[in-house]
Parts: sequence; C-alpha cells; structure tokens
Amino acid sequence: MKADLHPKYIEAEIRCACGNIIKTRSTKPTTILGICNACHPFYTGQQKFVDTAGRVDKFQQRLAKTQAAQAAVAAAASKKKKA
Repeated sequence: MKADLHPKYIEAEIRCACGNIIKTRSTKPTTILGICNACHPFYTGQQKFVDTAGRVDKFQQRLAKTQAAQAAVAAAASKKKKA
C-alpha cells in the first residue's frame, strides 16, 4: 500500500452565520455555513426570511441601475424628438 495516501482526519469546527459552533472531526479544519439546524425554519418552527449572500440587495441595486439607464435613454429620445 502507498504511504500517506489519505488526508489527515483532524478536529474541526463548523461555524454558522447565526453564531452556532459545532465541534466535529473532518479533513478540513473549519467549515462556514449560512444556515444550520439551530436557525433553520424547518427545525425551529419559526418562519423567517433568509437572505443568502445579500441576493435581495444585489437585485434591488441592479433594478435601480436599470431603471436609471432606461430613464436616461427615454430622456435622450425625447430630446431628439424636440430637436
């Protein structure tokens, strides 16, 4: 058999965005989660809005930028019609 074929199995920490820390063993020292069993609505029974990586904010920023660009194009078109 080959020596040192498998990765080391070490003590690991799983961290959730809610602050929950779970101690376990893994080949990676740390793992970061967005949601865990302590804060997931299925396990807690409380419905809450989960915004993954600011997707709602990113969408609203894109929407505002698109609307501003459309308004600028409409203003330029109305200027051309007047001239």
